[in-house]
Amino acid sequence: MIPQAKIDEIIYAANIEQVIGDYVRLKRRGSNLTGLCPFHTEKSPSFSVSPAKGIFKCFGCGKAGNVVNFIMEHDSLGYVPALKFLAEKFNVEWPQQEFVNVDEEKKQRDEKESLQILNNWANDYFQDILLNNEIGQAIGLSYFESRGFRNETIKKFNLGYSLDSWSAFFDKAIANQFSEDLLFSSGLVKHKEDGKKFDAYRGRVIFPIHNLNGKVIAFAGRYLKKEPNSPKYVNSPETLLYHKSNELYGLYYGKNEIRKQDAVYLVEGYTDVISMHESGVENVVASSGTSLTEGQIRLIKRFTENVTVLFDGDAAGIKASIRGIDMLLEQGLNVRVLTFPDGDDPDSYSQKVGSDAFKNYLETQRQDFIAFKVNLLLADAGNDPIKKANVTREIVESISKIPDSIKRSIFVSECARLMNIDEQILIVELNKLRKQFLTDKEKEYISNDAFEGFVPPEKSHGEQFQELLSDSIIFDDQERDLIRLIINFGDKKIDENESETAASYLLKQILEKEIEIDNPIVTLILEESYSVLQSGNTLDGKFFINHQNPLITTLAANLLAKEYTLSPLWERKASVNLESFFKDIKGDIDSAILHLHIKYINKLIVKNQQLLTPSLSEEDFEIHQHIHMDLIKQRNVLTKKIGTVIVK
Repeated sequence: MIPQAKIDEIIYAANIEQVIGDYVRLKRRGSNLTGLCPFHTEKSPSFSVSPAKGIFKCFGCGKAGNVVNFIMEHDSLGYVPALKFLAEKFNVEWPQQEFVNVDEEKKQRDEKESLQILNNWANDYFQDILLNNEIGQAIGLSYFESRGFRNETIKKFNLGYSLDSWSAFFDKAIANQFSEDLLFSSGLVKHKEDGKKFDAYRGRVIFPIHNLNGKVIAFAGRYLKKEPNSPKYVNSPETLLYHKSNELYGLYYGKNEIRKQDAVYLVEGYTDVISMHESGVENVVASSGTSLTEGQIRLIKRFTENVTVLFDGDAAGIKASIRGIDMLLEQGLNVRVLTFPDGDDPDSYSQKVGSDAFKNYLETQRQDFIAFKVNLLLADAGNDPIKKANVTREIVESISKIPDSIKRSIFVSECARLMNIDEQILIVELNKLRKQFLTDKEKEYISNDAFEGFVPPEKSHGEQFQELLSDSIIFDDQERDLIRLIINFGDKKIDENESETAASYLLKQILEKEIEIDNPIVTLILEESYSVLQSGNTLDGKFFINHQNPLITTLAANLLAKEYTLSPLWERKASVNLESFFKDIKGDIDSAILHLHIKYINKLIVKNQQLLTPSLSEEDFEIHQHIHMDLIKQRNVLTKKIGTVIVK
């Protein structure tokens, strides 16, 4: 096992606000932070982060935990890889001993680390060739400078060049002890059918692709010669580090500005992103020349809901691309569109008009996507009634994707005006499509697991974690209250005149009254608590939040999270002790124990009744009747006490 001290060190260093802020756009609300949950689709924020407690909780889908749980859940990592990710991110030394028992996981992790080392080395190699090699300067650097890229921008984006040689990169990599297998799997080196090896990016300028944390995970290479048999761009294949459908070029450099502006520009190519940075517009990302994917859209939505898609002036290209924008609408994003004059793209237009004019053009010329689509398709349809009917259906289909009913209504009215058509006709068609759309979604949901999108943090805990997602199935109110008390108030004194802590008092009550606990998770937490107290250590919420067992961590986060948030006005009133309004620790413990005791007696009553059968002897029957009466009396005494105990 990983030493608990090391786990505590990593979690203490890992700023939960910073970690989750890389994935979710958070806004401060009192002492907590809120945002849209990254684990399910929602329009109103129900995702809460408590920096003071080091936990997150979604009151919509129920996901909860600490900073390690978040990385496990979001990036589909196991417990140890998630810890290691955080240790690397926050510069915490990782222990030398390995804690992975599964050979396949260790093999995969080693391969990922090797790929990362190779990518880092290749990135430095390509940049060195560009900046310090005569050929690299003459060809690669000259190309970037002709695009108007300054030296600081070239270095910022780690741009590079690969010599136009069959094996210059390969030979250098082998000389630096990289294996052929690793070079092939990375896509940096390829081989022909005859086995001859060659550099995949030879003669190309290099655009390194960074993940959200700034690590180089892939490369794109642009060919500078005009040869019909050579593709313009060569891209890295899918690897353990790189999944193209989940990455956006430029997001690492633009994420802070995207949050600040609460808006993002979506462009097509690498040079478009860099040119916009040169013009002072940094809230920009590129889909890297591919159609948008759901993974990329989810990535955008973590930072903003406002997207402006930039098209060049090619009408045919625009028509081919606009269908993909429906996916943005479907995810609830606000989509605008901006086009450039014929023959221009963001890169060429920014160079043509200069930074100030380019920024002004972005601000003043963008328009709502639905209105843009109406005007574009109607212009193409002319006076042809059949084409107009098809345009109507296509426009209404786009509107049907929008999840917000108010937005749909506004767009229907606007389209009816633009198309000079009866609004009711559009509404009828919209209702047909919405019905079909919802039916398809329902079928998709039914065909998947009820816990779609949930990846168990550890396979050994998978089934238990799925149960925890619907924790009312496995916890009754008494057990839940018991654990709530020990997690929230374990180290607190039961009242001002007592030195005994809540955890000690609670455990003593359970032992003295011989309370039976059926739930294995509750039993596990009580056993852990008893062990901590016996060792003389403090039992507070952090013990459970930082626990190595993800079951305990998730449960603790759920019970520590509050569905209410104090107004800043109340927080400023230092004289008001609001905590006292919400807890009577000893009373709560007595109430929970009392209810559990009654529950235990009820079980004994049922068990005793099952023994009262006609086959019993008269003497045994009489004994069990007396037992039954005694149990009923005990229950009556306890139920009378409930009225004098504060019940939560």
